[in-house]
Amino acid sequence: MSISKVDGGERFAFGEPVREVRQVDRGRKRVFVLGVYASAVHAKWVGVDGRVRVQALAVASEPYIFWRGEGAEVIINRVRIPAAAGRLVTPQEGFNGPSGVALDDMYLAPLGLARRDAWLCDLLPKSCMNPGQAAAIAREYKPARTIYDLPPVTWEAEPEVLANDKRREEILLEMEESGAGELILLGDKPIKWFLARHDTRFRRLADFGTAVDRYGQIVESRIGGRVWQVRGLVHPHQAAKLGKWNAAWFELHRQWVEAQQAAR
Repeated sequence: MSISKVDGGERFAFGEPVREVRQVDRGRKRVFVLGVYASAVHAKWVGVDGRVRVQALAVASEPYIFWRGEGAEVIINRVRIPAAAGRLVTPQEGFNGPSGVALDDMYLAPLGLARRDAWLCDLLPKSCMNPGQAAAIAREYKPARTIYDLPPVTWEAEPEVLANDKRREEILLEMEESGAGELILLGDKPIKWFLARHDTRFRRLADFGTAVDRYGQIVESRIGGRVWQVRGLVHPHQAAKLGKWNAAWFELHRQWVEAQQAAR
């Protein structure tokens, strides 16, 4: 599905490198899916006193793009942590791989597709530190650094610019290589940072329409010299109620899923 390679020197808590995560299966596909940025492997950090210091701390890059969460324990066990600092264990279900599960179950399956039919891509092909992770690191990890001689966290937060001209050209080349005819955009950001540069009709998901009979429907758009079938859908956080989610968008997507299933 995808493979990771070392990125530019960023490190998670406890020192694992932040890696790029890209599509590996370069065969021809039916759809091209564009998301925002890669996820991470999360671990529960438990102190020697048994206190849970962080319920779900990002400690490694996901092993493949839109990871489903399998094998998390093996990855977590590879992360080195001083015995005096406690231990890392598998967190509660749902902290690892929920976006990948949502992609398969709530996007591809309703369209009659599987992973083998999709070329997966992100605007930024690596993980970014969100505010919740930043707060956990500031609260628990940074004070522990000097006590346990822990490596610094150099993992970067989401940048203001998610895709520059060079990155958009890279994405376009991947789209052409995929052989797909349909482009699926997950949420506002792929629309803002990619589609809007080719088609000024669209700057956010709402521009595709927010009525039940408009949401998730195909529109034609000329991208990179040819016409693509473009489908705007919510980010998996909305469809699967992950983190911050909006009830109206959740309901629109739920009804879209039902309609696709009924049509099949």
